[in-house]
Amino acid sequence: MQTSPAAPVLTPAAQRVLDAASELFYERGIHAVGVDLVAETAGVTKKTLYARFGSKDALVVAYLQGRDRRWREFLDGFIAGSEATGLDRPLLVLDAAAAWSDDHSPRGCAAINARAETAEISDPIAQEVTRQKVWQLSVFAELCREAGVADPEAIAQMLMLFYEGAIVTVGTATFAAPFAVAREAAREILARAARVEVETT
Repeated sequence: MQTSPAAPVLTPAAQRVLDAASELFYERGIHAVGVDLVAETAGVTKKTLYARFGSKDALVVAYLQGRDRRWREFLDGFIAGSEATGLDRPLLVLDAAAAWSDDHSPRGCAAINARAETAEISDPIAQEVTRQKVWQLSVFAELCREAGVADPEAIAQMLMLFYEGAIVTVGTATFAAPFAVAREAAREILARAARVEVETT
């Protein structure tokens, strides 16, 4: 699997800024949180914040990359520790997301939330979100190939839609256990793909 950008080496002050920004951006939203509040919460001056990160956008990207690294490490460990085989392998992403969600993403996906606050696809924040989502799609595709699914890229796209829908549903609290619902739908898609492959061989 592709790796996320390496974690930057930060000074203690920069780490405090990033920690404060990460909590505030996720809890309140990017536009609602100004650099003054981040600096105050981190116990640094605004000058220090800009000296370490250059701009608010760069700080947002660093926040998103930090969450992405933690999710990838969690997912890698979850998959490595599982004994699932065959068609159950692609479902591990949904199982991992369900396990991750309660403690780390009660307001839904940080990347999706950030993209919703970004107007232009060319914006560095939007570009970072796209990078993360393309990687996640590649994980589904890799697991589908491992499972021997016919047309793994197409099936991966379907699984990605279930995954994203479940994450959004967590954030909106539309109904309980969205990852369980997504997992069942994904399982049906995988089983159907396997049946089609058997019938055509």
